[in-house]
Amino acid sequence: MHTPSVTSSCKCAFTLPSPQLVDHTCRGPPEVYTVEPSQGKGLGVFALHDVEIGDIVMRETPVVKISPPDFVKGTGYPMAAISKLVRQEFETLSLDKQAEILSLTYHATPAEIETMDQLGLIFRTNAYNTGKEIGLFPKIARINHSCRPNTSYYWSERLNKRIVYATRKIKQGEEFSVSYIPLLLTQKERQARLDRYGFKCHCEACAQERAATEVSDERRVTINQAFIDFEPQLILTPPKSKTATRQARKNANASLQLASLVQEEGLADYYAKAYRIAAISHARVGDWEPAAIWANKGYELKVMEDPQSPHTLELHHLTSNFLSNWESQLRNRSAMHGGQ
Repeated sequence: MHTPSVTSSCKCAFTLPSPQLVDHTCRGPPEVYTVEPSQGKGLGVFALHDVEIGDIVMRETPVVKISPPDFVKGTGYPMAAISKLVRQEFETLSLDKQAEILSLTYHATPAEIETMDQLGLIFRTNAYNTGKEIGLFPKIARINHSCRPNTSYYWSERLNKRIVYATRKIKQGEEFSVSYIPLLLTQKERQARLDRYGFKCHCEACAQERAATEVSDERRVTINQAFIDFEPQLILTPPKSKTATRQARKNANASLQLASLVQEEGLADYYAKAYRIAAISHARVGDWEPAAIWANKGYELKVMEDPQSPHTLELHHLTSNFLSNWESQLRNRSAMHGGQ
């Protein structure tokens, strides 16, 4: 993080690159990974060399992308319709691309294997949402799941690519991991979600002793509820009563606890969301220094995804705005002290 410091002229020394000058989708050497056998998981994706936070692991265009039929509540997308759409796209591909798709594993019941198109089953197990469509990325599909992953990913409409990047330092030979499911669930709930993929998770978070699992579960449930509770209160207008001011101050303190919990649980996918909450919560009570610092921390994470995304641009704007208010606050304090 670029930590601000106060100069003698009462200005905040803070590095805030413009989103227009940053393009993390072009970072990283072309050969970052290799696909090798992974114990108990079939194949996995491993680092060829040390990888830094923010380095790009993969950029992949979908080999198949479909506009799904209407979602049916309780049953999901109708598989017959999905399979038909996937089959139509599949037939247009080269033999090499077709072979790459058919090499992917899938999970299905014996009845599904007998009655459904194999392509539809492969697509159901391995595809990702791409905005309003669903896409299949054979290389990214090789990355195994973890409930405490070391990479994150996003869909770039601008580039028509799904991009995977490191969220912590990864050593040479270490396996890359992503999350297939929402992570703010208990271990039991996560496993229920993963049953559709046909495996039992033994990642770092799931293989802990029972006591540690219970602590982890409590953290994740608390984080999820905090996100829900904070959402209607994320406004920048100052509180207008003493009662509202007291509540806003409580929220600012609670936002620090939230950021700490997310960090303790190692859920990098949720860092930026927690940092944004801390920034806005402190801004509401006029604590511009922590507001600017937290906004910048969130910005530095989101800019690794897409410098031009609405979330990135918002955090850039918040950081600039909070810095300006912090500088004004420092000047006012300096003037007051000078007049004494």
